[in-house]
Amino acid sequence: MSIRASLGRRFPRNLGNWSYDRGSIRPPAPARRYARVSVSELSHLDEAGRARMVDVGGKEVTDRRAVARAVVRMLAETAAAVRSGDAPKGDVLGTARIAGIQAAKRTAELIPLCHPLPLSFVDVRMEVGHESVEIESEARTSAQTGVEMEALTAASVAALTVYDMVKGLERGVEITEIALVEKSGGRHDWRRRRARGAGPGLDRSD
Repeated sequence: MSIRASLGRRFPRNLGNWSYDRGSIRPPAPARRYARVSVSELSHLDEAGRARMVDVGGKEVTDRRAVARAVVRMLAETAAAVRSGDAPKGDVLGTARIAGIQAAKRTAELIPLCHPLPLSFVDVRMEVGHESVEIESEARTSAQTGVEMEALTAASVAALTVYDMVKGLERGVEITEIALVEKSGGRHDWRRRRARGAGPGLDRSD
């Protein structure tokens, strides 16, 4: 019996989104997560495709808020030292918190196309787990553009500071899961869905 005939007996003719090709059943191609956008639709590029700062002068001033997170993974012994304040360089959490707040205020100096924003509030909160430090940053402003980059910068620099403070104990520390959690204000609000199986932690997203 031919392969085609054999497959015809074992599989229904109507394969839906699946396809039959050269004796094998192929699953459907994965859908793109993001739609393609033409260069002309990207506000950060000019007509020649060169990067530029977006002109937000015509946008309405609104209250804006963004929350970001980062996770610093380490050995349990290192996390215990952070929790007890026994790290070689001293208070890990307090130093990282101030570093994150300072970084948020200087985001426009670090990321070339960001607009300088008058921040009304920045905070960095941390929790020490069994083998990690979870970081959540929050930034707020009343402005014509969003404050996501400030929140992400705060979380990133706080995580880098945690690494710097504990590298004398452990070189294999990893910074992971830097992500925007939610933003509000502007044209659209947005909130990240909680990953399947994620622990409680600091991630308050859906």
